[in-house]
Amino acid sequence: MTAYIFPGQGSQYVGMGKDICEQFPAAKKYFDEADSVLGFSLSKICFEGPEEELKQTKNTQPAIFLHSVALWNLLKPTDASMVAGHSLGEYSALVAAEAILFADAIKLVRLRGELMQKAGEENPGTMAAIVGLDANVVNEITAKASEAGVVQAANFNSPGQIVISGSVGGVRKAMEVAKERGAKLVKELVVSGAFHSPLMQSAKEKLKEALDAVTIRDAKIPVYANVTAKPVQKANEIRNLLFEQVTNPVRWEETIIRMSGDGATKFIEVGPGKVLQGLVKRTVANVEISGIDKAAEVKL
Repeated sequence: MTAYIFPGQGSQYVGMGKDICEQFPAAKKYFDEADSVLGFSLSKICFEGPEEELKQTKNTQPAIFLHSVALWNLLKPTDASMVAGHSLGEYSALVAAEAILFADAIKLVRLRGELMQKAGEENPGTMAAIVGLDANVVNEITAKASEAGVVQAANFNSPGQIVISGSVGGVRKAMEVAKERGAKLVKELVVSGAFHSPLMQSAKEKLKEALDAVTIRDAKIPVYANVTAKPVQKANEIRNLLFEQVTNPVRWEETIIRMSGDGATKFIEVGPGKVLQGLVKRTVANVEISGIDKAAEVKL
């Protein structure tokens, strides 16, 4: 069984999507539609940058989503048994599973990016990567550090690789404690907000209005949700999980383990970069792992 997975924020790069648009008119159609729906040239930001503009959350999120979905629709794979996406990538997965239309999803993703960027400006926070400690220990550390400010696990990425998120005071206290507990690496990340933490509450509430207004259908194939690490197909559950996702941790390690347990022997990352391929490699054994990002990797 083949699982298709879609990347999240951090996988962007200037020039993304340019080669696929030059070689495949069907891909360019999606980039043109995105520009038309959003009312500005997202494709220009993808192709030419500048990097500072592409790195703004309000642009990064729709750019990665657009690249992933354009590739997916070029491939039109018939072997997809299940899909999942990391944080923002969940929207790409839902379009792949035909639960949300592309034009609706790109508006949602742009709004999500704007709201998360604004929440980051209103409630400044930070995130940090902790490598070499298991999830239980990191949860103990964040509980202890919470006396210094809001902090919680944001991404359970792979065994021993966890990202924490919250207020500057809370995260830095947790970083200190993690070093004391023997973490191999503790590194503050350059981010525009404390994603997947309670500091994103204002973004979550405003996104709810848009989620309530959009048409969501039952998914054609199982979509493994970030919030639960379980497969979902019912429209009302999908809507609620997208809402909860904004302030809840991304349970990626569990997601990959469950997909593998449910029969996935092949994982294909669709979209920019190779981040998820590395995470799968560190999480499950005896599976095939590949990715499709550039035009040269598209085999029609």
